[in-house]
Amino acid sequence: MSQTQSQPGVSGIAGGQALSQAQTQFFIPATASLHERRPRTLKHGDSFAVFDHSGDAISGPGSPEGFYHRDTRHLSHLYLTVNGMRPILLSSALRDDNAMLTCDLANPDFIGEDGRVEVEHDLIHLRRSRFLWDGAIYERIIVRNFDIAERRVSVGLSFASDFADLFEIRGMTRLRRGTMHEPQVGDADVLLGYRGRDDLERSTHLHFDPAPAQLTAEQALFEVTVGPGSRSTLFARISCEHKNEVDQPLPKLFLKSLREAMRALQHARRRAASMQSSNDLFNAVSRRSVSDISMLSTDTEFGPYPYAGIPWFSTVFGRDALITALQTIWMDPAISRGVLGYLAAHQATDFDPTADAEPGKILHEVRHGEMAELGEVPFRHYYGSIDSTPLFVMLAGAYLERTGDLEYLAGLLPNIEAGLRWIDTHGDRDGDGFVEYGRLTDQGLQNQGWKDSHDSIFHVDGSIARGPIALAEVQAYVYGAWQAASLIYRAMGDLDRSETYLARAVDLQQRFDASFFDAELGTYVLALDGQKQPCRVRSSNAGHVLYTGLARPERAPIVVATLMAPASFSGWGVRTIASTEKRYNPMSYHNGSIWPHDNALIAAGFSRYGFQRQAAQIFEGLFAAATYVDLMRLPELFCGFPRRRSQGPTFYPVACSPQAWSAAAPLSLIQASLGLAFDVSSNEILFRQPTLPTFIDRLFIKALPLGLAEADIMLERLGDTVVVKPQHRDSQVRIVSIA
Repeated sequence: MSQTQSQPGVSGIAGGQALSQAQTQFFIPATASLHERRPRTLKHGDSFAVFDHSGDAISGPGSPEGFYHRDTRHLSHLYLTVNGMRPILLSSALRDDNAMLTCDLANPDFIGEDGRVEVEHDLIHLRRSRFLWDGAIYERIIVRNFDIAERRVSVGLSFASDFADLFEIRGMTRLRRGTMHEPQVGDADVLLGYRGRDDLERSTHLHFDPAPAQLTAEQALFEVTVGPGSRSTLFARISCEHKNEVDQPLPKLFLKSLREAMRALQHARRRAASMQSSNDLFNAVSRRSVSDISMLSTDTEFGPYPYAGIPWFSTVFGRDALITALQTIWMDPAISRGVLGYLAAHQATDFDPTADAEPGKILHEVRHGEMAELGEVPFRHYYGSIDSTPLFVMLAGAYLERTGDLEYLAGLLPNIEAGLRWIDTHGDRDGDGFVEYGRLTDQGLQNQGWKDSHDSIFHVDGSIARGPIALAEVQAYVYGAWQAASLIYRAMGDLDRSETYLARAVDLQQRFDASFFDAELGTYVLALDGQKQPCRVRSSNAGHVLYTGLARPERAPIVVATLMAPASFSGWGVRTIASTEKRYNPMSYHNGSIWPHDNALIAAGFSRYGFQRQAAQIFEGLFAAATYVDLMRLPELFCGFPRRRSQGPTFYPVACSPQAWSAAAPLSLIQASLGLAFDVSSNEILFRQPTLPTFIDRLFIKALPLGLAEADIMLERLGDTVVVKPQHRDSQVRIVSIA
């Protein structure tokens, strides 16, 4: 998904080739650890911001900090001083709903001209409260004096905008850029501007209230006199995309916009079911998960669409959103509807080699920055993922099964059928019945499954596999797509086509087993290369084969055992590849690391085949990892080192956090543990062999929707069993527990 470990060479396509260079294609620099910086993130719509613990954005090589809109950094530097010095950090916290960042700071010792301390530290308190709404950052700074004497302090806010494209910040060097405009400085506002080589104007507008004592193109300086026990309040608004009008005083606008931001997040949370457990730590993890998904979801004309992650992937990704929707559909089907609608509207209809587009193919990535507009990177509307299309059909079937909304699916039927045609034609490049990938130009992604590093698909001797490549999990998604197509056509009364796709799924299961199962490995091979030679590597991909049900039942026990052996299961989760493999590196992106979303799908696969105890082990490992992470937030990935007693996991330096499918992982793990399913035609909520992990004794699910009805359900462990206790339900809803 992230293009961090790609083929060395020059990036760009067409006319953009000579204008940007990178040491590795679309890579992300690891000059500093994001975990070490412990960034604070805010997002709304197409804008996001990354700050340090003090609320500053410190510019410099490798720093992702700043305020971004549509893949352009509109604010690259923001730095608060008091009497010319950086305040002392006391605490920094995001609200549980991600609505606001609050940083508590104090003055350092103020030294006089004679070298003596004039004002001791910790007498002046500064509280920064900040949120992001509708393309603008709003900030309130309260300066409070806890001294017994009146104090006059200078509060400075320095700022700058480099209008850098996100891919520049990710490590690409552009040989030509656009033109910076002369800053416009007023009494209480500053306008910074840039005209890109794509002829688009981009601007950053800063407003202050009250008007600063001094204002330049680089700093606002406030002279604040505060009596003993008194306070003074400063406001700032930093906006982009021509949202420059301030039609009311900033204090009033701050409160009005904050109410709107909090209402929007509340609406997103109320739309979905909620849960409360007997474990306060898990409650914190699950609250953060729900809040992160709400924050990452951007409202489109089709409904909510979860952007992939901050800072590198705060945009539309097909694969990520499809998997996030599958993980959360039990709680909030509206996300699935929004994802299906958006991706259907942007489905490829023509051939475009530079975008890896073919008729019927589903999007991989959308970018809006200058480099994408100029073709310096190929991701403006890019289709280079082999799995988005079968996952799209899978999600359509899951949405129908979850909601019974046949009318909506009927409107998507042309898109579903186009996706099915793509699988049969362009997806199966050589007509062997398996779906393979191979980029259409040398500027596209070299690997187009979810493990898209340049070295992630290899043979047992470590040699890189040559394409076209048929990945194990992609065949599993195709199997899921054909099962979904059978369900959809049956619901629409087309029994012949329903039976056809069901028969194709059965046939694929037999052929896949013959070509991919390796008894000596004790699992499925990672892939078949272009010569149909197996990549005999033990990998987590085999767990996805269980997830969709492609694995023959007799294979499941040995596959589960291999995935849970010490070479694969670290104690925190299942590694992307086993520690016995040639390219194993626990610090790599895809060759030995641990991804929460990957593990959630594996656990769901275990549950499908009745291996609830092993699914619970994965759940416990990921939950334990989350308790060691800042904000109880599972990152995109962490390193695959073995778990050690009384120590947390080892963090990957440039992992996105939050990341949508990682945020969804704990929610998906709950569904897998409970064996939770829905039968809309019978108005039944089903629990098949429900279990609870050892760290949860009771779990209360509130307002679980089923059609227009809903139910409140308590699940409680009694001995070795979990008892399902309906607390409240609409009369037409039945709760069924199957031991």
